[in-house]
Amino acid sequence: MRPAARAWLGLSLLLALGALLAMLWPSGRLDWQPALWREQPWRAWTGALVHWSPRHLTANLLGCLGLAVLGWAACLSPRWTLAWALAWPLTQLGLLLQPGLRHFGGLSGVLHAGVAVTAVALLRQGGARRFIGAALAVGLALKLLLERPLGAPLRQIAGWDIPIAPFSHLSGALAGLLCGVLVAWLLPRR
Repeated sequence: MRPAARAWLGLSLLLALGALLAMLWPSGRLDWQPALWREQPWRAWTGALVHWSPRHLTANLLGCLGLAVLGWAACLSPRWTLAWALAWPLTQLGLLLQPGLRHFGGLSGVLHAGVAVTAVALLRQGGARRFIGAALAVGLALKLLLERPLGAPLRQIAGWDIPIAPFSHLSGALAGLLCGVLVAWLLPRR
């Protein structure tokens, strides 16, 4: 195993296991509810672990696996894991800007944060990895534009058994970008 990426792999595993364990509790106790964020701040973490259907859970578990592999291949050090971990609750707090979203569950926003952090990390690594980071950033930006995250809070998409919340993807990507840039600036490379 690449020692530098252990923390990244650990956070990927924590998210996946947390999502599996959250299936054991009623979603109403864990999901993100903006009306309760002051009284129950833990929902900024647990909301990402709630999934509304087996297909929803499977898609996000595959996303965790994909990000784990990407972080391992990129040798993302613990500082990038810190950025992703900080973006986790910020992703849910960003949902306060979408007042029509009264309940939210799912890892997709946090996974978008992980992609944004990875793009920042690769851009900072230089060389050929800089081009991969740029391609990742452009791909993420195009995906977000195509989803029109500033539109309706929930959308039914063909092939999905639940409505999706595109704003959560935007919130996650912006949280990941912010945390990635802050970590890059505050914690210089060794």
